[in-house]
Amino acid sequence: MHVHNANVLTSNEKIYLDHNATTPADPSVVEAMLPYFTQHFGNASSDHSFGWHADDAIETARGQISGLLNCRPAELTFTSGATEAANLALFGFCKRNRSKGNHIISCTTEHKAVLDTLQALEDDGFEVTYLDVDSQGNIDLDILEDSITPSTILVSLMLANNETGLIHPIKNIVEFVHSKGVSIMSDITQAVGKLSVDLQDLRIDMAVFSSHKLYGPKGVGALYLNKSNNTCIGKHLFGGNHEKGVRPGTLNVPGIVGFGEACSIAQYSLEANHQHYKHLQYRLEEELSAIEGAIINSQHEDRLPNTTNVSFKGVDGTKLLRYLNRLAVSRGSACTSNQVNPSHVLKAMGLDDATALASLRISTGRNTSLEDIETTVRDIKKAVNQLKTVNV
Repeated sequence: MHVHNANVLTSNEKIYLDHNATTPADPSVVEAMLPYFTQHFGNASSDHSFGWHADDAIETARGQISGLLNCRPAELTFTSGATEAANLALFGFCKRNRSKGNHIISCTTEHKAVLDTLQALEDDGFEVTYLDVDSQGNIDLDILEDSITPSTILVSLMLANNETGLIHPIKNIVEFVHSKGVSIMSDITQAVGKLSVDLQDLRIDMAVFSSHKLYGPKGVGALYLNKSNNTCIGKHLFGGNHEKGVRPGTLNVPGIVGFGEACSIAQYSLEANHQHYKHLQYRLEEELSAIEGAIINSQHEDRLPNTTNVSFKGVDGTKLLRYLNRLAVSRGSACTSNQVNPSHVLKAMGLDDATALASLRISTGRNTSLEDIETTVRDIKKAVNQLKTVNV
């Protein structure tokens, strides 16, 4: 006999507020993908009608994605996601340009996909300078300038932080870095679909991003290489000439089709979604700020409209998520949050371990309602009151 656990909620009773970790696939995306599993299932490299049809679908998607980002379709290489794209970009660029220098500059609050790849490059003999951030998550541009040496070949800096939502002034940074003869790579994963990202205007040399952050399927992403800047990378993977040899392997046609459709939807709903997110963010932060001991991280900075990172002083953070059974929120990046460790981003911003542990990232989506926000605030207030460890 099945015994129902009263503490287990159905999916309809739960509130999903972890859209920076992943998003549900848009129904139109799923519909666009389905024929490419069973009907148009050809290998895009095959020289017959099944392959030609698949290849046409790949190029249509490439056009849809370039339309969202205002770049040329030929500047996009399909990958399995932003993590693979970051590996290809960082290893490929740095090893190709090793004769020019071996110094890279990045930031302490980057995603682990970048930080761990840079660590591997350090193991291979490259030198990496990690810029510190202030209490709001900003880098000091004067320190960036001082960090550039004759051997500096690359700066790697994300457009928008995945935990706090902080937006770096990438356009200004690109102009400065280029004036010093240095290239720049940016992880734009969290910005795509939430902000207007114009790659021709930004003039970034390399960028990486994923489909599943903007209502597309998981397992597909892209690497952007700026052809106007003649950006090239060395080969890091081997096994064929797919994607001009940059990323060999049979292309994930259904995933790429879904990626293209997701970008097409995002392009035409960007402004409406932005206003929706801002309205929810204002209400959420207005209510959270009234909780004793609550701190909205990076609150007064330029941030993603859907992202709120809040810390609670004097709260036992190790138990916080367990007291929020109805809410799908996170401590930080989905790539590190299964470990009960304080966020490296918040620690870099100067938070102590206890406060960093007692922090939540709340990231809203297209279907998040004001009622969801009100329920979320009630649940958080109750949990915080139950878990208070000291007077604040």
